[in-house]
Amino acid sequence: MTVYGATNSEPVRRVDVVVVGAGQAGLSAAYHLRRRGFAPYREAVGGDGAGGVGRAGGPGTTDGGFVVLDADDAPGGAWAHRSPSLRMATVHGFHDLPDVELPEVDPNAAARDVVPGYFAAYEAQHALPVVRPVKVLSVRSESARPDARLLVETDSGTWSARALINATGTWTRPFLPHYPGRFAGRQLHYAAYRGPEEFAGKRVLVVGGGASAIQVLSEVAAVGETVWVTRTPPVFHAGPFTPEYGRAVVAKVEERVRQGLPVRSVVSVTGLGPSVAYRRAEELGALRRRPMFDRLTEHGVAWGDEELAVDAIVWATGFRPEVGHLAPLGLRSPGGGIALTGTRATADPRVHLVGYGPSASTVGANRAGRAAVNGIVELLGAPVASPAAVAVAAG
Repeated sequence: MTVYGATNSEPVRRVDVVVVGAGQAGLSAAYHLRRRGFAPYREAVGGDGAGGVGRAGGPGTTDGGFVVLDADDAPGGAWAHRSPSLRMATVHGFHDLPDVELPEVDPNAAARDVVPGYFAAYEAQHALPVVRPVKVLSVRSESARPDARLLVETDSGTWSARALINATGTWTRPFLPHYPGRFAGRQLHYAAYRGPEEFAGKRVLVVGGGASAIQVLSEVAAVGETVWVTRTPPVFHAGPFTPEYGRAVVAKVEERVRQGLPVRSVVSVTGLGPSVAYRRAEELGALRRRPMFDRLTEHGVAWGDEELAVDAIVWATGFRPEVGHLAPLGLRSPGGGIALTGTRATADPRVHLVGYGPSASTVGANRAGRAAVNGIVELLGAPVASPAAVAVAAG
């Protein structure tokens, strides 16, 4: 269920749990909330308490249940904003949402079409209460009491909740490192990359050592010349990604999160595997890595006295977690990150973060969604299951 058109004049709406974000992690959390008996938020119509879509906060609105607030206009999360050139065959891993497998698709289909369509069908099949477009501006505590409600302030009014699951991901916060100098040519972050066509016949510098950089290299090297630079030597993993290896990798990322240190990507620990994009870039001779340059110049970049002219720079330098709206809660540790115990913010048991740190992958997001809901049930107690929730659990 998608609800549109809330206004700032509406009163505060009260629920048990607010989920912020409707990407993989948010939808997984929403599924598990239903499965554990939390009723989907429904806006009452006509005061009879019947389910339906009407004005929020009107007569008959239930004080409880859960809602998912999504800043996008339509389903899909970050996938809806990916480059049209990213095909399902070159996606760096994808894991099905709980209970519904991704249907078999054409490997050459654009990921930005396939995955949002899958998410939309998932929302409808499980009748998930997604309200969009709603941008969350801040989250603060109603009072200093540890059991106080959380006030979730948005561009479409305020929600009051007993707990919050933050699933905002990273796509809206692309990271651009600063280097001295000025380049007069085309520069863009990977978030704005839309395929190799505009770079045909050009020399393109690709910055970054992750899967995004490999995708760009594999595409642009087929139509132009590429130069690959990374701050540190890229990590290659030649062997299979076994469950044991995966657990060891996630444990390393989890340790940083427990200590409240800035989050590192899972890929930075797993290394680059033999993906379709990797093999294509290798065949094109695009994986000859150079160390990071010292400075930008008007026509390119320079290492000491050596200058290299390029036509464009693609910064595949990653993203940072979108958590600024949580600042009023004071969750950040002295280390600069948000310390987590599992998915729970160590400084505030009312708040869980999913799709953050070790769960910033499709399989990790699924597991984190379930873990967050388990933690919320432990905090709030199990709700009385609605008939709809019972039906979901039985399915």
